[in-house]
Amino acid sequence: MTLRFVLALAAVATATAGPALATPCADEVSTLERRLNSAGAAEVTGTTPPGGPTSSDSPKALANPPKLTPSDKDVKPTASGVEEAKKLVAQAREEDKAGKAEECRQTIMKAKEKAGALP
Repeated sequence: MTLRFVLALAAVATATAGPALATPCADEVSTLERRLNSAGAAEVTGTTPPGGPTSSDSPKALANPPKLTPSDKDVKPTASGVEEAKKLVAQAREEDKAGKAEECRQTIMKAKEKAGALP
């Protein structure tokens, strides 16, 4: 065996054995999943996520949720909307694993709409 072949084989083994690279959609899935398991989502649904509520861990998060105006009723979070968003996030995760980036992105957009403006 030549040194090039051995190095190429080592590179392939490392690439396949190492952790999967994060995709842009995987990042969005993780971010939205944290939001859906946050204290704000728990407040909306009246439940506590498994393991307790988590923080959205966003440096851009507001200290208090903005006051909604009557025209904002479409973004008001509901328990059913949060639950639907969780199902869509699970679907998006599967689409991302299958390499369906565009489908994943579309599903995440729908999940964000369903989740609404969480406190």
